[in-house]
Amino acid sequence: MKLSERADSILHSETLERRKGREIKMANILIVDDQAWIKDLCREGLAGEKYNLSTTDNIEAVTEDILSFKPNIVLLNQYLKHGVLVWDVLKEIKVRDPNLPVLIVTIHDTHLECPQLSMADGYVVKSHTAAEELRQKISNLLGSRSGVVGGPQISSSI
Repeated sequence: MKLSERADSILHSETLERRKGREIKMANILIVDDQAWIKDLCREGLAGEKYNLSTTDNIEAVTEDILSFKPNIVLLNQYLKHGVLVWDVLKEIKVRDPNLPVLIVTIHDTHLECPQLSMADGYVVKSHTAAEELRQKISNLLGSRSGVVGGPQISSSI
């Protein structure tokens, strides 16, 4: 099935669900990264899933992005430029909203023993299986939240 046909099919099924009185809420995923390739990895890994995606590379405005976009989950690159430590950003997110799931996205598995990683809700190491692992971890984290839909659907607002 072509991407456009799949999108039309999804829109049709969403319309039917709304007619039946069922509210559909797509999950919002905020990708926080200052490196284009990580954002691309996340976008590609989530292509075809029913999520609203937003990306930011403005590390200083993460709190404002969270308040305005209201994500259901945050993907946070472990290595940030601008001299900002990822653990400081993670701590700030968790202090403001301890229930907001945060997944760390990294290219190195050497820091997985870092105690600060315990503040996150998981991590994904870039590899040939990273896309599937990312989808699975997001699905698992969102599965515990009712009223949020994730699955093989199409929606992207990047």
